[in-house]
Amino acid sequence: MKLRVGADVGGTFTDIVLVSDDGSIFEFGKILTTPRQPDDAIIEGVDRVLTAAAADRAGVESIVHGTTLFTNALIERKGARTAMITTKGFRDAVEIAREHRYEIYDLRIKRPNPLAPRRLRFELDERMLADGTVRKSLDDDDVRALVKQLVRDGVEAVGVSLFHSYVNDAHERRVGEILAEDAPHISVSLSCDLVPEIGEYMRGSTVLANVYVKRIAEGYLKRLRERAVSEAGLKAPLFIIQSDGGLCDIEEAAQKPIRLIESGPVGGALAAAHYGALLGYPDILAFDMGGTTAKACVIADGEPLITNEFEVDRQYQFKKHSGLPVKVPVVEMIEIGTGGGSVARVDAMKRLRVGPDSSGAEPGPACYGRGGDEPTVTDANLVLGYLDPDFFLGGRMKLDVERARNVIQRKIADPLGLSPVEAAYGIHQLANESMASAARIHTIERGKNIATFPLFATGGAGPMHAYGVASILRCPSVGYPLGAGVMSALGFLTAPISTSLARSRPRQLKHLDWEETGRLIEEMKAEARTVVAQAVGDEDLTFKVFADMRYVLQGSEVRVPIEIDDFERSRCDEVMCAFEQVYTSIYGHTMNADAEVVSWRVVAQGRRPELVLKSTQEGAPRTVEAAVKGRRDIYISEVKQMQPVNVYDRYLLPPGATFEGPAIVEERESTVVINGSATVSVDEYCNLVVNLKHAG
Repeated sequence: MKLRVGADVGGTFTDIVLVSDDGSIFEFGKILTTPRQPDDAIIEGVDRVLTAAAADRAGVESIVHGTTLFTNALIERKGARTAMITTKGFRDAVEIAREHRYEIYDLRIKRPNPLAPRRLRFELDERMLADGTVRKSLDDDDVRALVKQLVRDGVEAVGVSLFHSYVNDAHERRVGEILAEDAPHISVSLSCDLVPEIGEYMRGSTVLANVYVKRIAEGYLKRLRERAVSEAGLKAPLFIIQSDGGLCDIEEAAQKPIRLIESGPVGGALAAAHYGALLGYPDILAFDMGGTTAKACVIADGEPLITNEFEVDRQYQFKKHSGLPVKVPVVEMIEIGTGGGSVARVDAMKRLRVGPDSSGAEPGPACYGRGGDEPTVTDANLVLGYLDPDFFLGGRMKLDVERARNVIQRKIADPLGLSPVEAAYGIHQLANESMASAARIHTIERGKNIATFPLFATGGAGPMHAYGVASILRCPSVGYPLGAGVMSALGFLTAPISTSLARSRPRQLKHLDWEETGRLIEEMKAEARTVVAQAVGDEDLTFKVFADMRYVLQGSEVRVPIEIDDFERSRCDEVMCAFEQVYTSIYGHTMNADAEVVSWRVVAQGRRPELVLKSTQEGAPRTVEAAVKGRRDIYISEVKQMQPVNVYDRYLLPPGATFEGPAIVEERESTVVINGSATVSVDEYCNLVVNLKHAG
């Protein structure tokens, strides 16, 4: 029997999942993250689930890991002392950035500072033209003199981004060679390796972000691999989940850690896509809420939407254009600064605020009793009766109700003239409204009608808030998988080995040289095949081709799938038709204008692993009544008061069972809160399906 392990390190909790290829083993666990040494929690968690399942460690075939470690290093500015080398005249491009203003009337808007300060941004007197010809040659002596300056300045990492290196990388590669010869102790990243695409600002920003965390990635992944063998007794290969939902080996991950920027959150979207296909829902809204943030992702036609840009460290309420942009393929998610640990406060105008700051794992919410003294969403849920203080994490961690009530009374209820329960519900509902608003905007921007999308709830806090969010959005139903609290880690196990490549060759569609384009695509496929084959061989390898397209004179592109095998003749009409279909789905119309291709993309993908889920629970009681573990007072939104409801044991609910809400359903890693009218059913895979009853 073959086993696979998924490990997701979040800001508050670390989730571990163990599954077998035949579905007979499905074991999972959740423990507090160890921020100072994240691999401590992984090793402990893996050992715990293997022991609980009485599994043979030699049977573990692979380990898949996702983490927000590198994102956090960028946000907290805990990376290497980083310098930048660029073409003369462009040293300030990464600071000038673009003209987007996230608050057009605010004259004091804040943006994240460049990862390389101005004094560590250096220029070389060289120039490559847009067609790849050399206007001014690179002088090796200038480069060597600059390297000596870097050493004197104590630089630990260098990002190299020369003008037009995406079309001719000769100068950039020579700079990399000299750095390796004269200063081998300095980490180096070249933009031509990471993002060979047009746009000097995005290339510069991306290469700086990559090299800034490169040493952290190399050290962390090496240490994790060694500890997995020496302490956990696991000799299976270690794979890392990338931001676009594919896997890579640790060598590739260590060289390109920027591709792991959304490594952790993507698991929930992958799980939603897998379960949606299983249950016959190709279109679904994935909703993942953890201890620090919540994420929403549109699953369309069974696949998460992919974008080519992402922002790290957004400065103002997670607003678009307020962060540090990087150009990497990433599952398109909207992130909201609302999680179980999000801090609630009353501002100077007597308004209740929730987030975006979080109590994290240390000290955590006040009810954890670990020194936290700020009211959080988790404290509010405890006061509302949604959490059992004696069954948090399956009873392994006790929560202090009085401590939560007192901190809400003192810091929220008294200043607003409310009771502790009213204040707690205000916190809970404001969190719901914030997440629903962000999800609505996200789907509208993608041309989707959210009211037709079922919600799929994952994350430790997601099942507590999904009913409220779905009610606001008027979604028809909510799905809660068994093990929702660790579903990101399970989603990792549905990901295939993959890599994606891009090449910018801006051309108007009517002027494209199709033979040249065909050669470019074949070169990209060959390179992608080499990368993927290092991990899994080239068996069952599939390729997808995309074009970044726009109308002439537009400033942004849309990603267009290109289903063409033969580029030896003109395919203008077919490509234009595909472009207009995508454009219409987003904007609702097309334009009477010529189109152009800015970049070509190739995605190489290995076979998607099968994830077998048990369709029944042997020995489970056949009545709903036997699954009732008691009754508890919870706050009911429809009547705005506390009322007793049934509390169900998730593990004892048999497939085919139905009951009515309001109700609470408890499992070790999460709690499903249905605090209003709904019909609840259990499907053959033990998923809860809640059909909402919307008023009006």
